[in-house]
Amino acid sequence: MSANILALSANSESTLAALQVIRRNGAVVAFDPEKISVAVTKAFLAVEGTQSATSSRVREVVALLTGTVVRSLTRRLPDGGTVHIEDIQDQVELALMRSGEHDVARAYVLYRERRANERATLTEVQAPVLHVTIHGERCPLDVAALLASCEAACAGLKGEVSAKLILDHALKNLYDGVSMTDVQQALILSARTLIEREPGYDFATARLLLASLSLEVLGHTDSSRSTAQQYADYLPTFIQRGIAAELLDPRLKDYDLGRLAAALKPERDHLFGYLGLQTLYDRYFLHIEGRRIELPQIFFMRVAMGLALNEIDREARAIEFYDLISSFDFMCSTPTLFNSGTLHSQLSSCYLTTVADDLEGIYQSIKENALLQKYAGGLGNDWTPVRALGSRIKGTNGQSQGVIPFLKVVNDTAVAVNQGGKRKGAVCAYLETWHLDIEEFLELRKNTGDERRRTHDMNTANWIPDLFMKRVHENGEWTLFSPVDVPDLHEKFGKAFEAAYLAYEAKAAAGELKLHKKLPAVQLWRKMLTMLFETGHPWITFKDVCNLRSPQQHVGVVHSSNLCTEITLNTSDSETAVCNLGSVNLLAHLKDGELDHAKLARTVQIAMRMLDNVVDINFYATPKARNANLRHRPVGMGIMGFADCLYALGLPYASQEAVEFADRSMETVCYQAYWASTELARERGRYSSFTGSLWDQGILPHESIELVAATRGDYLEVNRDSRLDWAALKARIAQFGMRNSNCVAIAPTATISNIVGVSASIEPTYQNIYVKSNLSGEFTVVNEALVRDLKVLDLWDEVMVADLKYFDGSLSRIDRVPEALKARYATAFEIDPKWLIEAAARRQKWIDQAQSLNLYLALPSGKKLDELYKLAWVRGLKTTYYLRTLGASQAEKAGGRDDAMPQEEPKFCSIDNPECEACQ
Repeated sequence: MSANILALSANSESTLAALQVIRRNGAVVAFDPEKISVAVTKAFLAVEGTQSATSSRVREVVALLTGTVVRSLTRRLPDGGTVHIEDIQDQVELALMRSGEHDVARAYVLYRERRANERATLTEVQAPVLHVTIHGERCPLDVAALLASCEAACAGLKGEVSAKLILDHALKNLYDGVSMTDVQQALILSARTLIEREPGYDFATARLLLASLSLEVLGHTDSSRSTAQQYADYLPTFIQRGIAAELLDPRLKDYDLGRLAAALKPERDHLFGYLGLQTLYDRYFLHIEGRRIELPQIFFMRVAMGLALNEIDREARAIEFYDLISSFDFMCSTPTLFNSGTLHSQLSSCYLTTVADDLEGIYQSIKENALLQKYAGGLGNDWTPVRALGSRIKGTNGQSQGVIPFLKVVNDTAVAVNQGGKRKGAVCAYLETWHLDIEEFLELRKNTGDERRRTHDMNTANWIPDLFMKRVHENGEWTLFSPVDVPDLHEKFGKAFEAAYLAYEAKAAAGELKLHKKLPAVQLWRKMLTMLFETGHPWITFKDVCNLRSPQQHVGVVHSSNLCTEITLNTSDSETAVCNLGSVNLLAHLKDGELDHAKLARTVQIAMRMLDNVVDINFYATPKARNANLRHRPVGMGIMGFADCLYALGLPYASQEAVEFADRSMETVCYQAYWASTELARERGRYSSFTGSLWDQGILPHESIELVAATRGDYLEVNRDSRLDWAALKARIAQFGMRNSNCVAIAPTATISNIVGVSASIEPTYQNIYVKSNLSGEFTVVNEALVRDLKVLDLWDEVMVADLKYFDGSLSRIDRVPEALKARYATAFEIDPKWLIEAAARRQKWIDQAQSLNLYLALPSGKKLDELYKLAWVRGLKTTYYLRTLGASQAEKAGGRDDAMPQEEPKFCSIDNPECEACQ
């Protein structure tokens, strides 16, 4: 195979070797990528002639297209397997269309049709009898049994799902002597290819996967016993096997397993869509030598048992926790799902550290990064204290190399310690805007320049004081310092920071500080925005509002946020901030067009108890993390499914009504979270550093806005409206205190929202139909709410599917769709990002931490970025996350080009991955 055709990883080459092709006569042959190259080249020959088709341009295009097809196949079948020749040709056709080679694609389609017609005129040959291999024995394939399995998978599903259609597609991909495992896989792959036609196939695919999983876990199928009986019988076996394999905490066997088994609800397995269940299968279920030992409800019960270990009535609490997460009303974060109930109960999501300004402290921080990442923690590092390039080193009488070389080591550590082999290591470095190394820090993610001073695998963020933003607005000068000369700036915020900063500027002007640099604030601001557009980094976050609104400002300073910019906790040389995350499924709490306050209150109450339990159960890799978490007990409960709620309410994201819903829904969630924490304090005691906090002073999170207003002046425009009885909550806190220093933070929920099957976090929809690629493979994602509304209007048909694929999941250019529906289902890049900020500002009013807020710009410009991030600051946002911009070809389509072609998934030019999975 030519190295010029394919640049494959070792894993891809291994998959390729295990890939086989089923020919139309049923014969099975080895997969050969060269045949794809030949077929594509012939298509170019048919259109462009011999001379053009053999040009270097065409050869390069053929190689790229071949690589695209091969990657698509290997992602679909990562462990190898069989693929029908027609499926390969479908992928070739799709690749030609997406590459813009329309004439060649048309010629290829016509060639396929002509060959199909030729085959149809030949004498029909009876299909051979297929045999299946089971435990080394060959026996005839029981097609009737397969049809029964497909019918069971389709039973009771809404929409037009056909068991026979699934079976017909699957049979095409089987060959004589196929293994039973491959038969089951063929059924799953067959069903999932139909999801784009009808969302009901999503659940049918999940049920087929569930049947395969049950066989893998239990080792048999027993139709004589109900699923509930099989589940109940298996729970004690699972606990025993897990403990014997040194996977599970031995304390799990001390539960009354009969009582827990009786509480399992196997019918909840049918809540899963395919993406959710496949994600659990690939990345969450415990396994022994590659064989899964968990079923979905066993998995949820294991997580619940792990979180209830220290409860007095452990069984009752475990059942309560199980009911909450297995119903999808709330979902724990990924580290909790990974590790709860195991021997390594690292359940926390986020760790924030401050790096000391000495060699020992720097390398100790890097070591701590590795230890914290090992068991799936996302990291935020505050590097501001480290002296700048050119600063004097007293011990050696030399000059410092600054922050940048050390960040390269941090980057490589994150790559090496990949969270136990389960997902990529992830870290974000923060630097304050006055640091003398800030200009080089902005360039860390550039693809040009000295590679020794580039960090392509880690994230970066600006930690911006209000004074800098004021200087930008007022076109003032800005001075950069080395922190070794101005050490207290790192520890000050608000008016105290301004006073100290002005004093240092005066010293610099008087010649008392040699190492400094003066430049226009607007010049640095423009460079920040330019780098943000070009590289997606550093993110824009705001120091003063994070500190002035922090309930814990009496015992420390917030020096950075975390990996996903939603955590705002104090850090120091002696404290590593830790946060435990989980998210409420907001969609599950809508009833008759309104939030179900009673259900939401119960969900939040139980969820806050689970999160508080994490503090005591959690495995801490460093003493600084343990001490800080036990002292302050912060948690971060968030939400997901916000966009789904808007669909259910019939509200466009870009509307004042959506902003109002963001306001009142977040007020309710936060009110219930703070109430739950004070109730936990009544039962368990207040957190140890409560005295002196804003809670203790009677200042609730939404009231802390006035502390920002006192320092910002005219640069703060925030809605102050409220609806609930906050006075009653304040009285309760005055009486009992709070159990947790912080309670609410909105994380990205990239993975757990997939599990639950709702829209991620507070995100708008990327596209209404696309193929999602992640660590588990490729998945067709269809906006089920849109399909439902189109069916009501009798507009859901094959033409609509084709149009949606053609226009990248957008309705805007499909004439027969009503304008109201186009507005309601506008995709992320069709929404003015100012609406995202307005909704986020309403949420931020209530939240005691922050939120992971992505911003989307299809056609960015310097002016738009300037206006957008200034608006974020003026609206009082604490942080922002990724700036997502379309690649050039997608931007052209957004501008109305007629040659728009469908995309496999959203493509962003300014980030490596369209979702952050580190925290959730």
